[in-house]
Amino acid sequence: MVDLGWKADLRQPLALGSFRNWLKLLRENGGVDPIYRRRALFVTLASLFTSPMRMLERARYGHISRTMPIQEPPVFIIGHWRSGTTHLHNLMAHDRTLGCVTMFQAIAPEAFLVGERVIKPLLAWAIPPRRLMDNVAQSIDDPLEEEWALANVSPCSFYHYWSFPRTARHYFEKYALFQNVPEGIVTRWKEAYKTVLRKATFRAGGRRLLLKNPVNTGRISLLLDLFPDAKFIHIYPNPYVVFCSALHFYQKMLSLIHLQEVSREEIEADIFLFYTALMRKFWAEKALIPRGNFVEVKFEDMEADPLAELRRIYTTLDLPGFADGTPFRAYIAAQRDCRKNSYPLGEEIIEKVNRHWKFAVEAWGYAPPVATYPPVREA
Repeated sequence: MVDLGWKADLRQPLALGSFRNWLKLLRENGGVDPIYRRRALFVTLASLFTSPMRMLERARYGHISRTMPIQEPPVFIIGHWRSGTTHLHNLMAHDRTLGCVTMFQAIAPEAFLVGERVIKPLLAWAIPPRRLMDNVAQSIDDPLEEEWALANVSPCSFYHYWSFPRTARHYFEKYALFQNVPEGIVTRWKEAYKTVLRKATFRAGGRRLLLKNPVNTGRISLLLDLFPDAKFIHIYPNPYVVFCSALHFYQKMLSLIHLQEVSREEIEADIFLFYTALMRKFWAEKALIPRGNFVEVKFEDMEADPLAELRRIYTTLDLPGFADGTPFRAYIAAQRDCRKNSYPLGEEIIEKVNRHWKFAVEAWGYAPPVATYPPVREA
């Protein structure tokens, strides 16, 4: 059942973005399916209604998006979707020496500086207290991946896939892998990305940004072009669990925000393709990261002893802010009672993962599991 209520429509991530960007996306993707016309109409009206606020923000703060210096190179949390990136992001966000892009900033990237009193309360009301795909608690001030902000201000984002899933591979190849794209597109992406990060840095009072963005797993060389001394944390879990969790996540996310119908078979094929291409590109480029600026984390180790893994991350990357771990202890304690989704891990899933992702299973030392129908827990 598709939720067509307007409160749900407000969660469509393009609703508070650029009207010009929205029209361009509709043209590029051949419009929307009939069942989602109401959702598309809401996006159109919401984008038009909030245009004056975006114009006001450009008038007051346009110089910020053009000139705000990013003095401290960001810390990038990378890894495929459903790999524990959100957990690590939320955990490290308790370090007050770091700044983050919040959900409000990501959903209203061109109006969050002037929209605190008008837009933010409305969004806070519309956002459910827990994420529907994994029951993780959320609020409008929680950190969120900046890719959503990039999608709101520019066509240069893989996250347009969530709205237009039939063109998923086009967006993935163009804006996650940057395969065979002209230099002009690369330049436009870099400028749009820097604009998002400059405003986030301004809101964070100049603090170093902590950014979690799975798409960046395939953009190491581009990120190093922008920030040669950036820090990278790559987190990975068991690939068998990743597939189950990702399939559930994609189906839940798409039902909330998509504007085109897509089959389960297409989603499944995309998951296998995207993981393979993203990991292979990451492994091809991670040697470019300067020594001392990269650390890799096994999710199961982070789950077993989060403070020890955090200490290792901070020590390896030479980051301040860990001290004795006090800033993180309350969050860690709260997560102990968090109930995760669980999924049956049958022979068919094991066979598919072995066929598509054996390279990752072997590289990280995971053993192929025995088929079990007591469910497995996600990352």
